[in-house]
Amino acid sequence: MTLNEIGNLVKESGFADLGFSDKKGNPSIRKVFCTWHKGLGGHFISTNTSSQHVQALLKNNKACLYFNDCKAFKAVCFAGTAKVHFDYEHKALLWNEGDEKYYPKGVDDEDYCIIEFQAEYGRYYNFDDIGDISAEELSEYDKKSEFENYAKK
Repeated sequence: MTLNEIGNLVKESGFADLGFSDKKGNPSIRKVFCTWHKGLGGHFISTNTSSQHVQALLKNNKACLYFNDCKAFKAVCFAGTAKVHFDYEHKALLWNEGDEKYYPKGVDDEDYCIIEFQAEYGRYYNFDDIGDISAEELSEYDKKSEFENYAKK
């Protein structure tokens, strides 16, 4: 798979699987809504502050993010770090009409936060291809990218 093909997979996924270590240090995974991307390396995720994954990431920011297309048997897994944002700017950026269903107090809801995932490297899989994505390749691919909301494209 080329980096552009991997980029299209990420943009079209809508959801990702977020891997993290739980409070006992055991591996855990959650399905997350993930449509904001900066190239291949940067991703924003809106979620609940009270969720287990947010609480775990506040203690250990190492994580992975896995995007896949099961029907086409292709996927990419990025390993990196996650930073949890509680500020109005990040929360307002990802706010969508209808989110009040989950966060009744709106953008200022204390149970609403944003995870910013930054990939350090990756590995892709396809039915006939497997390969690594280095930090250098991610950096070069992402050089001219800005965060974009692909749910609205």
